[in-house]
Amino acid sequence: MKITRTGLAIAAVAAASALVLSGCAANEGGTTPSNLSGSIAGVGSSAQGAAQEAWVAAFQTSNPDATITYDPAGSGAGVTAFVDGGAMFAGSDSPLTDEQLAGSLAACVPGTAPFEVADYISPIAVVYNVDGVTALNLDAATIANIFAGKITTWNDPAIVALNPDAKLPATAITAVHRGDESGTTKNFTDYLSKAAPEAWTFKADKVFPAAITGGEAADKTSGMADTVTGGVGTIGYIDFSKAGKLGVANIKVGDKFVAPTAEGAAAAYANAKPLDGRDPKTSMAVSVDRTSTDSTTYPLILVSYLIGCQQYADPANVELLKGYLGYVVSAAGQTVSAGVGAAPLTAENTKTAEAIIAAIK
Repeated sequence: MKITRTGLAIAAVAAASALVLSGCAANEGGTTPSNLSGSIAGVGSSAQGAAQEAWVAAFQTSNPDATITYDPAGSGAGVTAFVDGGAMFAGSDSPLTDEQLAGSLAACVPGTAPFEVADYISPIAVVYNVDGVTALNLDAATIANIFAGKITTWNDPAIVALNPDAKLPATAITAVHRGDESGTTKNFTDYLSKAAPEAWTFKADKVFPAAITGGEAADKTSGMADTVTGGVGTIGYIDFSKAGKLGVANIKVGDKFVAPTAEGAAAAYANAKPLDGRDPKTSMAVSVDRTSTDSTTYPLILVSYLIGCQQYADPANVELLKGYLGYVVSAAGQTVSAGVGAAPLTAENTKTAEAIIAAIK
């Protein structure tokens, strides 16, 4: 039986409810904290939107006096909302920039740095909608040339060479990219710039290169999925949890073509290095090895973070925030996000995340 990503999202919400019913005394042993009240709002990554929906459902079931809202407006919108004080926390598929770290943060006590806690590790799927094509292999250079507008038809020799047994049509390629500021775009362009530097000459950025003309833009993960689904000869990049019934390409890693999986994402994250200049006591930001030749890894991943203040200027609802974020990174919370295809944090990662969250004031 084929299980779609939509089905997995529904299963994750069901799993969340089951976990709540199994016990809710404290955030230990895989249970959810209870008896918390207040209201907190987060804004950010649409990639972790399905996971946030499931996390909120579980948490509010055991904390009926608490209100948690999460707007999956995109990583860029989330970081902006947090920096400006419009959200208590952000979800972002890329770490804060050095400039953001050095700037003022409206919700935080002046002089205190923010925290960056990894909570959602997921493959980015290269999805396509091409009549008659049920399997597709692509390498980094070919993906780069497609999105740079240099490969324009599906029967281009570069694609044919990677897929000798496929019946590739002469259909024009419509490359769909994020039109909003997106952490998924930052990770996608980081992969292309490192894995195919000769083909992709642009820097990694949350904004898709304006110099590239053609293609089509869509906002948020859901908009990308809808645009690729509704088009003809389309290709795009989205969080694997939203791939649905779209075709999903295998990408070349070493001498093999690898499909996106939670296991491959976890292996890629395990090989990632701490980001230079970050304090490990407050930041879990990493730099992913996009050029790995180890075919047990899937290097086109995103690591999504929870971002907030180490010390809030207004302490109201801090305990609720700590309870909710602590649940998200707990074994119970990570079991829920695994239900939508994410790679759960390791026990060591969870321990680090919980220590950072416990220190929030």
